[in-house]
Amino acid sequence: MCEEEIKLLYNAHNHLMSLIVSAGLSGQVPLKSGGMRKPPGRRETERGRSRRPGAGTAKLAAPATEHELHAVLAQRVRYARAQRFMTRKQLAQQSGISLAYLGRIEKGTGNISVGLLRRLALALSMPIVDLLAPEEHPNADLTLIIEFLKRRGQDELARIRRQLFDGFGPTGTRDARRIALIGIRGVGKSTVGPLLAKRLGIPFVELNREIEKEAGLAVSEIFMLYGQRGYRQLERRCLERVIVSYPRVVLATGGGLVTEAATYELLLSSFFSIWLKARPRIMFERVLEQHDARIASPKLRSEALENIAHSLEARRHLYELAHLSFDTSGKELDEVASALLAALPSSSSTGSVESRRSKHRARRTRV
Repeated sequence: MCEEEIKLLYNAHNHLMSLIVSAGLSGQVPLKSGGMRKPPGRRETERGRSRRPGAGTAKLAAPATEHELHAVLAQRVRYARAQRFMTRKQLAQQSGISLAYLGRIEKGTGNISVGLLRRLALALSMPIVDLLAPEEHPNADLTLIIEFLKRRGQDELARIRRQLFDGFGPTGTRDARRIALIGIRGVGKSTVGPLLAKRLGIPFVELNREIEKEAGLAVSEIFMLYGQRGYRQLERRCLERVIVSYPRVVLATGGGLVTEAATYELLLSSFFSIWLKARPRIMFERVLEQHDARIASPKLRSEALENIAHSLEARRHLYELAHLSFDTSGKELDEVASALLAALPSSSSTGSVESRRSKHRARRTRV
C-alpha cells in the first residue's frame, strides 16, 4: 500500500470518527467549559456538598434533543430519496410505511420507531446509521473507503491500522515519548506506572485522578450523579488535556476506556500503549487487598470474580490492539518495570539515570 493510499485512509478514518462523535453514536459529546450542573431531582440531596480545594469545573454537553434528531432524519431521508430518484410514494410503497406518515417523517414531526427506521433504510438500500448522519452530503471518498475496508480480512485490517497509526500518528507513538498503561483494574497500572515513570525520568499521571480534579467529585460520585456517559465525557476531555500538557508521560488509564471507540483511537494514536494483564483470580486478589466496599461480602466477591473474567473476555480484542502486552501474574514490581523498560523503543529510555541505577537496587515489592 503506497503512502498516498495510507494518507487517504487516515483522513477518511478521522472523518468517520468525527461523524460518529457528532451523531452521538459512541456516547461521546464535545464538552464545553463552565460549571458542572447537578442533574434534576438531585438538588436536595446534593445541597451543601463541599467542593474539593482546587477542584476544576466541567460542564457536560447535553445530547441531541429528539427534535434535532428528527430534523436530521428528515433531511437525510429527503436527500437519500432524491439521490435515488424516488418519489415519496415509491418510498412509501417499498418501505411499507404509509404515505401520510412518511410525509411527517420528512417534515421532522414523525416519531419513528427503530423498526420503521430499519424498513426505511432497507427500502433506500443504505446503512441505518447513515440516516442519522449529521452531514447533508456524505463524503464520497469516505463512503468508498469504508466499503473498501469492509472487504478486507482481519489480518489486512490490522496491518492497515498499524500503518495508519505508525505512519501518520504523533511521534510520541513511534518512540514511546508518551506511554499509556491499559488493562482491567488489578493488573498493576497504578503501581507499575510510577516506577516506570521514575526510571524514565518523566511524569506519571493517573487519568482517574485528573477526572476527579476536573469534576470536583470522586469517580464513584461521578458515576452516581452523571452516569456512564458523564464519566466518559470527562475522561475524553482529560485525556486531551494530558496530550496537550505532557510531551513525555506515563499514563495509567481506567479499564473501560477501551470501550469508547473515539477515545481509544485518540489514545492509540497519541501514546505507546501497553496492555498489562493478569489471571482473573490474581486481579481479584489485588482488588480485594484494596478493601473495596463493592466486594465486602462473600456473595459480592463471587460476583466480582465472575465479572472480572467476563469483562476481560469481552474487552480482550480491544486490549490486543495495544502496541505491547505484558502478563504481571506472579511477578515482582521491579521485574515488571524492568521488562517493560527493556521492551520500549530505545529512544524512550535513552539518558534515563534512574533506569541505570535501578539495576543496582532492585526492589522486591509485588505488583
